[in-house]
Amino acid sequence: MKHRMSSEFIYQLFALLIAVIVVHAVYVGAIRPSADAAIARQMELQAAGGDFVPERSLAVVVRDFEQEACFILLLWALAVMGYKARRTLHEQALFARSLLDIPEGTSVLPQDAREYSRAIEALPDAEQDYLLPRTLLAALQRFATTGSIQAVSDTIKENCEIEADRLDSELSMVRYISWAIPSIGFIGTVRGIGDALGQAYKAVEGDISGVTVSLGVAFNSTFVALVLSIIIMFCLHQLQLVQERLVLDCQRYADQRLLRHLVS
Repeated sequence: MKHRMSSEFIYQLFALLIAVIVVHAVYVGAIRPSADAAIARQMELQAAGGDFVPERSLAVVVRDFEQEACFILLLWALAVMGYKARRTLHEQALFARSLLDIPEGTSVLPQDAREYSRAIEALPDAEQDYLLPRTLLAALQRFATTGSIQAVSDTIKENCEIEADRLDSELSMVRYISWAIPSIGFIGTVRGIGDALGQAYKAVEGDISGVTVSLGVAFNSTFVALVLSIIIMFCLHQLQLVQERLVLDCQRYADQRLLRHLVS
């Protein structure tokens, strides 16, 4: 468990670093040059005094630093959720395997628990750390020690509840990111409105180009942040659904494949 936590922490650090490098490279190489060219074109047309319809290109909408930070956090959150979803799918694959080879109609006595535990203990270390083997092994050990079917049932339920709480707590970073992205968008809104108010004297003189650009920063940052927040929350709820199914399937597997065969 400790090794898994350290490897997951290293993965998250590298995922954040890669997200920063990739997003910043895209912004420097493509988005900002395209957005600056589009804004310069619009200012020239506006200075000429002719009638024109401003282009609302994607590059202009996402060009600012707040949007860049939001995209970095989005990729980081998706990488973290992808790691957890991959592990959950690997754990679910164990349900298709026969970890306990108990023939139908066979009764398992407390002295038989050790024999059935050997198949689980023979699994690779990585698989032994999964929820289902841990739950089955704990249940068999409790049955061998106490001989009580009720104690085995309580052990299965307790293991599943602890795992559900652990999975939920490990998503705290993703929840923080889903909160941070709208907050960063709001920071961009405040910055844009502040810049627009600072250039109000130019608007009084007839030059509204600076004000419109600053207001664009304000509205675009909020728009992008809210859209990305919706994407993260959708992915987060899908991941939680998969994890909850894992815990429920584990409890059902233990009840059907082990608990009903026990005889005290």
